[in-house]
Amino acid sequence: MASLPPSAPLTVTELNRRSRQILENQFGLVWVSGEISRATLAPSGHWYFVLKDEGAAVDCAMFKGRAQYLDFRPENGLKVEVRAKVTVYEPRGAYQLSVEQMRHAGLGALFEAFERLKARLGKEGLFEASRKRPLPAFPRAIGLVTSPAAAALRDILATLARRAPMVPVILYPTLVQGEGAARGIARALETANARRECDVLVVARGGGSLEDLWAFNEEEVARAIAASAIPVVSGVGHETDFTIADFVADLRAATPTAAAAAASPDREALVARLGQARTRLARGAARTVDDAAQRLDIAARRLLTPAERLARGREQLAAVARRLALQARQSVELREASLRGLAPRLRGAFPLLPALSRDLGRLARRLAAGAARNDRERRARLAAAAASLGHLDPSQVLSRGYAIVRAADGSVVRSGTALSRGDALDLTFAEGGAAVTVDAPR
Repeated sequence: MASLPPSAPLTVTELNRRSRQILENQFGLVWVSGEISRATLAPSGHWYFVLKDEGAAVDCAMFKGRAQYLDFRPENGLKVEVRAKVTVYEPRGAYQLSVEQMRHAGLGALFEAFERLKARLGKEGLFEASRKRPLPAFPRAIGLVTSPAAAALRDILATLARRAPMVPVILYPTLVQGEGAARGIARALETANARRECDVLVVARGGGSLEDLWAFNEEEVARAIAASAIPVVSGVGHETDFTIADFVADLRAATPTAAAAAASPDREALVARLGQARTRLARGAARTVDDAAQRLDIAARRLLTPAERLARGREQLAAVARRLALQARQSVELREASLRGLAPRLRGAFPLLPALSRDLGRLARRLAAGAARNDRERRARLAAAAASLGHLDPSQVLSRGYAIVRAADGSVVRSGTALSRGDALDLTFAEGGAAVTVDAPR
């Protein structure tokens, strides 16, 4: 920094501002260890305290926005490590630390161990997404790896009882904190895999400090989770807590309760989905039946009995005969009218045509006779066609002593070789019918 000329002295405000800038630029964020004294929680939610060791002390401030993430209460005599910004409180020119993080003294080594193990297991591929297995939608049973005395167990059981009371729950008890906890968790996982009693495992415990959760950061537990043939859900600590177990597990849940929810089907949702499916199925079935009934009605209207078909044929033949007779009559009348109109004109134009007129008269009579004969022949052919159709009428055939034989399904029996002893048949005569049973087919 350039020196100032003597004629431009610094104000106290400027001095404190420059001092703050120098300190903040020089140190940045640093970790400082010491013992808390004169700890005070202000009504605003800010913490003020002094951090000291055997040789010195420094004022500290931890504002509410940072203090709300603490999982312990700063108390006098507590040895801690703080991550802080070295600064100056300008109104009083007081040198102090602005604390952003705080942890119990000695946790730095644990964090370093955590990061080393995390990096090593990550290089081995234990955290890869390709290793993660989907959880079963409908587990046969749910296994719990936790302490029988843990408060988290009650929350898990309450969640499972509400969501999936039909799914059995199997507890594999173990310590989840303190000496031997990591070995116990690993053995519980091995036991669950050996018994194969459940389809999904929930490894869980409630929140706590880094030391409290340290069993879930042990390599032994991570290896046991990775080796599990049963999918594992990790529900350790609070939402902000992360352990090595979370990274290795097939699914990491924010809390033990969330882990229970992730591992279990939701009965209410399933019942709702089943109701919706039942409604859709009923509507589809009703629609199918309605469509089939409508198609049947249309087919029934189009279906005619043999007698109805013959009657329609007779009506069509009669209509054709009437049209032919009418056309023939109209043709003769037109020709007669034409000839009658032509005769007077010919007599007036040719006096010598009386004989021709007589000849024309004879021709007209012959034409009329031919038209009448043609009409009779057409009527005879129509009568013969009608008679032929009559021979196809089943009722006329039956009147000659024949019968119609139908099988049980309504089909007409045309050959005795298709019959077997005991077959039920229905016989239709010209008048009435009978039900018979085949005795000896021939």
